[in-house]
Amino acid sequence: MVMKGREPDRPRTASTDPARIGWKLAEAKARFSEVVRLAAAGQPQRVTVRGRDAVVVVAADEYDRLRTRRAARTLHDLLSRSPLANLEFGGDSERSPVREVDF
Repeated sequence: MVMKGREPDRPRTASTDPARIGWKLAEAKARFSEVVRLAAAGQPQRVTVRGRDAVVVVAADEYDRLRTRRAARTLHDLLSRSPLANLEFGGDSERSPVREVDF
């Protein structure tokens, strides 16, 4: 099946453009060792299911790098590392009058 603007899925070799070619799921299963070998060599491998992108197989060190970078960007982490993380607020708060609102 040829999708508009994209070459058909076929196995990758070192000479093909990695950004444009993927593996069909059945072919990836049959040639899983090659998929893993290419991914471990730094060439992420895209796998499609029913013509749609499903997963990308990447080397473990690349996954760890991406995961660490993503984990470091959480709001909780950002606030925890802030110089104001241990800032304490006074226990006394001021109460303001609340106005009536009709719904």
